[in-house]
Amino acid sequence: MTVLRGLVLAGAILGIAPVATGHAAPARVVSMNLCTDQLAMLLAEEDQLVSVSYLARDERASAMAEEAERYPVNHGLAEEIFLLDPDLVIAGQFTSTATVAMLRRLGIPVVTMAPAYSLDDVRKRLTEMGKLLGREAAAAELVAKFDADLAALRDALTTRPRAAIYSANGYTSGPESLAGAILDAAGFDNVAKEAGLPVGGLLPLERLVLLDPDVVVLPQPYPGASRSEEVLHHPAVLALRERASTSPLTDRDWICGTPHVLNAIKELVEARQEDVVAP
Repeated sequence: MTVLRGLVLAGAILGIAPVATGHAAPARVVSMNLCTDQLAMLLAEEDQLVSVSYLARDERASAMAEEAERYPVNHGLAEEIFLLDPDLVIAGQFTSTATVAMLRRLGIPVVTMAPAYSLDDVRKRLTEMGKLLGREAAAAELVAKFDADLAALRDALTTRPRAAIYSANGYTSGPESLAGAILDAAGFDNVAKEAGLPVGGLLPLERLVLLDPDVVVLPQPYPGASRSEEVLHHPAVLALRERASTSPLTDRDWICGTPHVLNAIKELVEARQEDVVAP
């Protein structure tokens, strides 16, 4: 085991990410989580990232599906990751604990990264990934660009309409979630707060109608006609859509705390400015 691997492993076992110590950056990095995939692809040196999760190529879920075609994929199995001989494995907080435990028993350093629940978390995750990869300067540049682009979008806002995010099974995202942070950055007040759902939860259809938001943000339907999406076609929702503007929720730009959340914010801002009503 290299000195670097030993240092990273010690930090991973303690649940903390290593900071820059002057040691060489890991040369073979494997990511096994959709969000860490994208952070790593944004920051890794040429040939430093040797594998990403298979979800990274899913165009519905990944904002970097095209870029992910350049990398071999893994399915989160300890056996396949071990054979890649990584210096470092980066997992998500909710990645299979069995896989993470097995890799660590095999002497492979694993660092877990928490999901982003706010735009400040986007900055933190970029910085954290930069430290893990020895790419602090590149991470700082991305954070600076993220802040500049976000400020430009916010400068275009003058009013704050009331909006609701309404998804399958009647789930809504509150202001203390990443989706809620996107909504706030686009200049909307989230009616989930009025409904007593700061993080998110189920919003009964009747409650949505009574809240009467100015804008309803709806997901793009998945193929297969899931029964969980039937509520989105209820006559009450259709009537609400006729009265209020609607804007699409594109999963790939809303799921992970990366600079791609700016695409979601921009889409919402443009829908407001152009008064576009989605079909």
